[in-house]
Order: sequence, then C-alpha cells, then structure tokens
Amino acid sequence: MYVPAHFAVDDGQLGQLLADFPVADLVTVTAQGLLATFLPVLYEPTTGERGSIIGHVARGNEQWRGPVLAEALVILHGLNAYVSPSWYPSKAEHGRVVPTWDYLTAHVYGRLVVHDDAGWVESLVRRLTATHEAGRPRPWSVDDAPASFTAAQLKGIVGVEVVISRVQVKAKWSQNRTGPDIDGVIAGLEASGQGDAAAAVREARP
Repeated sequence: MYVPAHFAVDDGQLGQLLADFPVADLVTVTAQGLLATFLPVLYEPTTGERGSIIGHVARGNEQWRGPVLAEALVILHGLNAYVSPSWYPSKAEHGRVVPTWDYLTAHVYGRLVVHDDAGWVESLVRRLTATHEAGRPRPWSVDDAPASFTAAQLKGIVGVEVVISRVQVKAKWSQNRTGPDIDGVIAGLEASGQGDAAAAVREARP
C-alpha cells in the first residue's frame, strides 16, 4: 500500500488501531487464483510477536480448504468519508482542487491458520458477539439461543487466523491540506452529518 509520510501512523498506535477495526477482507492466493472473503474480525495481541487477526468463514467457503501459496492479506476497513472540493476555501482562490476521500485502513500480512475446532470457534463467536452487543440496552448473548441451535450453527463455520508478520496503516485525514482547507473539510463533514469523520480530521491535523 502506498503510504505518504503525512498519512503514516506511529508504530506505537498500531495495537489500538488494529483493535478498533471491526471488519476486513481476507485475501489469499491459491491454486485457483485470488480468493477473498468479507468478515467480522478481532485483533488478538497475544499471538506471536505481532499478534493476529481472527475471524470465521462459512464451512462451504473454499478459501479455508486449500493451501495458501503466499502470505495472506487482511484488508481492514475503518472510518471513511467523501471530501468535496467545494469545502476548500482555496477553490475560490485558484480553483486547483479535486474531490478526494479521507479514510483509515490497514493492510495486515501473515500466515493463515485454520481452526476447525468447535471450542475455538465458539470462543471467537462469543467474543465477537460481546464486542458488538456491548452498550446496547438489551444485549443479545449466544446463550439466548437454544443450545442445540447454537451447536448446529457453529458446525457451519470454520475459524481463521492470520498470524501477523507485517502491518501497513494509512490514516488519510486531509493532513496534506492547508489550515483553512482543513477547517473547511471539518465544517463540511459536520454539516453533512459525518461528525465522526470530522473529529478524525480535527484530531489528525498537523
């Protein structure tokens, strides 16, 4: 991934950033070519030297069955927002502006490990559920479903883990714009109801 210096992230922030990504694309190279699956994920910091990304795929998904011919790639999706050039004061000054997109993303590379184990998969599902149900007035629990139903559902999925070898993170939040243009982006995002993205631009400004 191309990461200009002004969009790079300090290594000390990587752990927290990886923990904040809820979903990802798992991409692998196989004898059949490239395979990709979109899946909810968790960052597991205790695995190996750099931690791992864990998730699950459907048992019928071919991606977990065959050998992987190279490192697996996990593309993590974070907050993102369209940026209109009309938000820049510099548009009125010289007109040399274009639309762009602000975003946070990470590319995680590593060794793919398959966990076809009911206990491992159940633990993952419980952790994923607890993470995404947290803060709800009436959070759903795995135990709310009949045990026989849950057991049958768990048989239909397989755990996957990418043991991390290297990470690239890109946090593009208009850091390459002038101060007035950054102010314009913040105002434009807030006016369009994208307060989270506006806060990210505000926090990242040089």
